[in-house]
Amino acid sequence: MVMAAMARTRNFYLIPYVAWIILFVAAPIILIAYYSFFDVEGNFTLKNYEKFFTPIYLRMTLYSFWYAFLITAFSLLVAYPTALVLTKMKHKQLWLLLIILPSWINLLLKTYAFIGLFGKHGLVNAVFETIGIGNRQLLFNDFSFVFVSVYIFIPFMILPIYNSLEELNPALIDASRDLGASAWTTFRRVIVPLTLDGVKAGCQAVFIPSLSLFMITRLIAGNRVITLGTAIEQHFLVTQDWGMGSTIAVFLILAMVIIMFATGIGKRGALRG
Repeated sequence: MVMAAMARTRNFYLIPYVAWIILFVAAPIILIAYYSFFDVEGNFTLKNYEKFFTPIYLRMTLYSFWYAFLITAFSLLVAYPTALVLTKMKHKQLWLLLIILPSWINLLLKTYAFIGLFGKHGLVNAVFETIGIGNRQLLFNDFSFVFVSVYIFIPFMILPIYNSLEELNPALIDASRDLGASAWTTFRRVIVPLTLDGVKAGCQAVFIPSLSLFMITRLIAGNRVITLGTAIEQHFLVTQDWGMGSTIAVFLILAMVIIMFATGIGKRGALRG
């Protein structure tokens, strides 16, 4: 009787979670898949999927993956050493909080802040003019887009790596040093392999949303950077071609699912071992 009551209670508490998944995860995906089979006039068609495989959209897909890769790579290059230093600092929780704090600020506000910094009459150009470099066009190019995106996504890369480093058994590092391994060998052969799960989680948290960026792309890069995220925005808000916009979204969702499974294989294998 007690076990049956506990099972009923557990099932009751599952209702909000199931409702959330149905309403805010499953239903939007089903709607996107449904709209992808209709053209602008509301007629059933498969031409949206044929159109996606034309050179224009394939080029957009390539650009999206390329920029997502750059953002993820640079985020990792900055985040891993930062997380490593954080684990060795006093008051590391406070420093971690200061790093994560910008992620609580509205994305639009942060984007406009960078427009003010990198603009023609912004702070960075003012410094350049003071030291004799002169006024530079810092916005509406690849560099500004990648730089701002890396800044925005870095906290999401640092946190899982930091957690993995914190969970690392110090005895393993001490054993490596006792066996005569150098600091670099210990880092390469012990620390990195044991924190790969954190790296994978961070890469997922950065790469997947980077594939579908559109607001940062529009405001920071202008028309210089065209990705699938901006194409979706264009189809939904400008051309009103919801079918084509939904088709691009379907392929983005599939890409995200594949990436999640691909980066999760190692962790599942380790758990089985």
